[in-house]
Amino acid sequence: MCGIVGYIGNREVQPILVDGLSKLEYRGYDSAGIAVLERERLDVRKAEGRLANLSEKLDKRPLKGTIGIGHTRWATHGGPSDANSHPHTDMSGKFSVVHNGIIENYMELKEELMGKGVVFRSETDTEVIAHLMADLYDGDLVRTVRALIGRIQGAFSIGVITEHEPDKLVAVRQASPLVIGAGQGENFIASDMAAVIEHTRDVYILEDGDLAVITAEEITIMKAETGAPAQRKKLRVHWDVEQVKKGQFEHFMLKEIHEQPLTLRNTMLGRLGRDDQVTFEGLELTDKYVQGIEKIFIVACGTAYHAGLVGKAAIEKLTRIPVETDIASEFRYRDPIVTDKTLVIVVSQSGETADTLAALQESQRRGAKVLAITNVATSSIARDADYVIPTVAGPEIAVASTKAYTAQLIAFYLLAIYFCQAKGTLDDQERRDLVRGLKELPLQVEKVLENADEVRCFAESIKDQKSLFFIGRGLDYAVALEGSLKLKEISYIHSEAYAAGELKHGSLALVEEGTPVIALVTHQELYEKTVSNIKEVKARGAHVMGVTGEGNMDLFNAVDEICFIPQASQLFAPILAVVPLQLISYYTSLALGNDIDKPRNLAKSVTVE
Repeated sequence: MCGIVGYIGNREVQPILVDGLSKLEYRGYDSAGIAVLERERLDVRKAEGRLANLSEKLDKRPLKGTIGIGHTRWATHGGPSDANSHPHTDMSGKFSVVHNGIIENYMELKEELMGKGVVFRSETDTEVIAHLMADLYDGDLVRTVRALIGRIQGAFSIGVITEHEPDKLVAVRQASPLVIGAGQGENFIASDMAAVIEHTRDVYILEDGDLAVITAEEITIMKAETGAPAQRKKLRVHWDVEQVKKGQFEHFMLKEIHEQPLTLRNTMLGRLGRDDQVTFEGLELTDKYVQGIEKIFIVACGTAYHAGLVGKAAIEKLTRIPVETDIASEFRYRDPIVTDKTLVIVVSQSGETADTLAALQESQRRGAKVLAITNVATSSIARDADYVIPTVAGPEIAVASTKAYTAQLIAFYLLAIYFCQAKGTLDDQERRDLVRGLKELPLQVEKVLENADEVRCFAESIKDQKSLFFIGRGLDYAVALEGSLKLKEISYIHSEAYAAGELKHGSLALVEEGTPVIALVTHQELYEKTVSNIKEVKARGAHVMGVTGEGNMDLFNAVDEICFIPQASQLFAPILAVVPLQLISYYTSLALGNDIDKPRNLAKSVTVE
């Protein structure tokens, strides 16, 4: 949620801040703002809506200076407005702050400050920080920020500048991501590496409780509570700058859909060894430990949860270990039965998802080991987990996840085979056949993408519909859930996914003449059952598109349109079946003229509960 960027150096700061915010706008786009120190005087520009609105203001009245902070907001406390936009200042206008996260005790602090005569101008929790800093300031900004951290409660990352000490930028992290970019004669802060990668590839990842004092020439990191030095390793980012640009594609989402063959290859790269054995470098899961696992929980949110449903099926089928998939926001509140014989697998694209991180910590508290599947190897979840499998999907900018999802599926398939090797539940030939099927998937996805026009017409035909349904059985149901979510996220058409056999138990009442239904029919053993369910919706007037494997021509007898995908192992079909659903969502949203990469009310990285 929300994006922070900051700069101190000898270059004009405004274009650096605006460009950095453009790389972070996927994290929040309800409003944006920057604060700049020019000749020891603080000036602020803010605007409701997209970053373009702020840019328009800055074109008319630019800010000059070489130190500043910026923010792009996803609204939590208070609706989108100029007043609620960050950066916030104190009454004197001498302190300015940007903040991600939530200050849980802000009302208590607000009442205290109002009792001292402070007048608030916004509905946000963040404004409390600016006023409290002014109240606590004793002539030393670092000491003041340390005192501030002792007063506020919650999850936060904060950037602060002040007229009183115009040669420094102070940043704090507590349960909300923040990185420092280290340059030559200039330094940066950001909530995501994407904001600084064009300027430097050297970064420090702040940990919870870190406070950083940043000047143009120096970065000092300490523990906020004690003031003791904190040693943090400088990391080198190896992303290609082009990965955070759209290139020839109109939208990041379309680019990322088309990058899936590459991300599948990258996630398998180096993990398929001699004799088609699955290996994970640095993953210290011993055969003895795997053999002793009595139960697995897969815990995640949204798209990652849907990947977990496929992961559950793969692990149970291949290893016979019982697996339960749970929604992260519910997991820790239901007193889960977790022991030292339980493995908890948490899945998160960003590695910063607040609910998933909380589930990880609760699982460890109960004695379980935690394995993380994440796209960001330096994230909080990756650092806190006992074991990590990076998905190597590269930066994903569009809010609606595509390539991260299919990379997560590959990670689950590899993990399931890895467990098989430890438990001896598959013979060598069965394992080789599975690995051969995995290796074929990138080329098969390329084939699906070559036929994108097959689904574009269907997508354009449903743009004026008010409701749509996805149905499937077994793993097809898991894919239906993901397809339905994608359509909702970016087209805003009401969409639901149902296990096809459940339709007759109530949901069939929602089907009427002309209702679009997308039916997934990739399980040969469930083929006839699913066709029967399709006939049930057809009898009520539904218009049905079937997604099935090549060669299933007799499905034409039951549906109105067909999208064929390459034949693959039943276990791996979800990767192929989801691609046309991603394309349907994209082309439907395109036909509606929506902002595809930045859907309303949503943000990419959900770092608050």
